[in-house]
Amino acid sequence: CNPRNPRPATVFNNANQHIDVYGDDVEVDYRGYEVTVENFVRLLTGRLPANTPRSKRLLTDEGSNILVYMTGHGGDGFLKFQDSEEITNVELADAFQQMWAKKRYNEIFFMIDTCQAASMFQLFYSPGILAVASSLVGEDSLSHHVDPAIGVYIIDRYTYYALEFLERVEPDSKRTMGEFMEVCPKRVCISTVGRRTDLFARDPYTVPITDFFGSVRKVDLSSTIVNVTKTDKVNNMSEKMSEKRGNKAEKFSQSDLFPIDTLLKGL
Repeated sequence: CNPRNPRPATVFNNANQHIDVYGDDVEVDYRGYEVTVENFVRLLTGRLPANTPRSKRLLTDEGSNILVYMTGHGGDGFLKFQDSEEITNVELADAFQQMWAKKRYNEIFFMIDTCQAASMFQLFYSPGILAVASSLVGEDSLSHHVDPAIGVYIIDRYTYYALEFLERVEPDSKRTMGEFMEVCPKRVCISTVGRRTDLFARDPYTVPITDFFGSVRKVDLSSTIVNVTKTDKVNNMSEKMSEKRGNKAEKFSQSDLFPIDTLLKGL
């Protein structure tokens, strides 16, 4: 970390530093050099190596509502990754289409905060996508305020007002996605917020905000009884495995989490 930073490894949404949005309760699955365009597209489309752990997979299906939030430096039709590569609006649109074809989502809420942000959803053509952008094509997306301790801007205007709105949302909130998409009028954002609703089947003003925020899952109840007992095929496989092991119970032992003795012997 930069020695000028008095609060290393923290991210705050305003200079008052009330909420660390990168706190201990935040789980980060991809970080540093893992954050690439290829990994992002593979995550969305499910085209991952077989040995990829569950924590690095998007385990969704045709009943899932997905929130995609993107921010950073961008321009007309692109968003930078790590300042070394970029994802284009064509690549993003095609990735969402692959997701739809593979039944990996029910609805997507796409939210982007960058310069000329609306250019990133212009080429979307898959159904079920609701999109909002912090600026139109030809406009910059501006920062909100500076942290005097480190001399840099803390947060962009659109994200600041979006978080301000979300901090007041409760799990049983009646607020709607339509209301959320109006959180940053031009008098406070300075840029013009772009919206796209033509691919979305529902009226955003009737969609509860908790459909995408707040970790509220819809549960389908069924009165059908499902038999989960072992089948003959499973029983036969179990018997064969027991015969191969000679009907001996396997013994397990716990290894040291950090075998320091072994390491020291090699010195």
